Amino acid sequence: MQALDTRQLHINQKMRFLTGLILSCLLSLSLADGSINPRRFPKTLRIGVANAAPQIEGAWDEDGKGETIWDRFAHKHPEKFVDRSTPDIACDSYRKYKEDIALVKAMGLDHYRLSIAWSRVLPTGYTDKVNKAGVEYYKNVFKELKANNIKPMVTIYHWDLPQPLQDQMNGWLNESIVDVFGDYAKFVFETFGDDADWWITINEPKQVCQAGYGSGVFAPGIVSNGVLDYVCTKHVLLAHARAWHIYNEQFRAKNKGQVAMVIDSTWYEPGSDRDEDKAAAERAIQFDLGIYGNPLFNGDWPEIVKQRVADRSEREGFNTSRLPEFTKEQIDYIKGTSDYLAINHYSTLLTYHAPDAPIGTPSFDKDKSVALSHRSDWTQGSADWFFDVPWGLRNLLNWLKNTYNNPEIVITENGFSDTTGTLEDENRIVYLRGHLSACLDAIFADKVNLTGYTVWSIMDDWEWTGGYTSFLGMYRVNFTDPARPRIKRKSADYFTGIMKARCLVDESKCVE
Repeated sequence: MQALDTRQLHINQKMRFLTGLILSCLLSLSLADGSINPRRFPKTLRIGVANAAPQIEGAWDEDGKGETIWDRFAHKHPEKFVDRSTPDIACDSYRKYKEDIALVKAMGLDHYRLSIAWSRVLPTGYTDKVNKAGVEYYKNVFKELKANNIKPMVTIYHWDLPQPLQDQMNGWLNESIVDVFGDYAKFVFETFGDDADWWITINEPKQVCQAGYGSGVFAPGIVSNGVLDYVCTKHVLLAHARAWHIYNEQFRAKNKGQVAMVIDSTWYEPGSDRDEDKAAAERAIQFDLGIYGNPLFNGDWPEIVKQRVADRSEREGFNTSRLPEFTKEQIDYIKGTSDYLAINHYSTLLTYHAPDAPIGTPSFDKDKSVALSHRSDWTQGSADWFFDVPWGLRNLLNWLKNTYNNPEIVITENGFSDTTGTLEDENRIVYLRGHLSACLDAIFADKVNLTGYTVWSIMDDWEWTGGYTSFLGMYRVNFTDPARPRIKRKSADYFTGIMKARCLVDESKCVE
């Protein structure tokens, strides 16, 4: 009887998978696979490229720069990196920034997203020790951008916490980091307020917390899955809010800029039209995106996240929920601290209901408890979660519009990663064309308030634990050559062409 039950369960699961596959095929054909949107890009849509200091600058210990958690992680744990590499030199953009900005200019792009390396301007993490050489470097970068009429989008924190803050106060696990980050943000606003008005406080807090303090696969490598990653999440949200309030109260009147936090998310498409699969997809996106978006736009954690973590915590023997509560004052302090919604998106996955994971060792994924899959005909990138599914981006944009009361949305990262590094990067061209077309569909057909689209990246970089084995650049970087030459890929010419035409199809077929 036991064997019969198990066999029947496998049959049922297979039937559900096939049903979901058929429905997904029909959905993708209806939404995206038919044609490329011929509309010209609206004048309100800024298009640019993105990079981050720890991934491109190099000069990791030069001119007064302090050590970061990623410097320490790469040097002490080379086994954590696919190619045992470090960010010591990376693209050498610390010296080659003018060349990089010239590439952005030549492509006709509107904006360039970059990050300030906290430890390059404040080596200890505190404002009582300012590195003048670091400040001058960024001043020169901003000067070069202005000379080339390129708008900077500035990330204040892109994962590279100064190592002294990890050593002395346990980084994002100490609530005092909220004040320290606020001081750093104020320093940035004061120092570079005349150079930029488009601000991002923190990039992808999910990776900061769940990968850095949960699974431990990212720096600083602390393993406390489903416990300390939630503590980090609360502190990151409070730190962002602190920076936003500082800007709002002390700098907005003069600077007249915008401040947001970047959230990253896969789109979780229900694997079938079954209610339980739809619920699983909603649960997945609330755990991945809503855990940050809901406090910012609606107030407090998403209800499904609160309920599930509290329930599992009780059954695991915890006295209180592993998800720390916000006070009423903290809820009010965080809510509304986003002048636009910044989103990083790369992939889509099919999502199915899964039985709740057994009670035992806690983890974020057990709290979420979903099953994920993909279609066999989706083009895969450099990871087992990375697929080219343009209609997933359109669905995500509509979910954001409907869930957060139609905010202004800026896509701060979107791009295709491969492991070949080929210069004939047709897959990247297809990916970018399809995803930009999905953006136009969302703008014109769905009335999504999308005002920015940012490609990751202008050039290859140091891709964290992927090192120099994962390529996302429209320009190849030869990391074995001390000169780090930038070599044009086919996608660079493609993107230059669409920027000139402000359209994705042949110019004679563009629709105004």
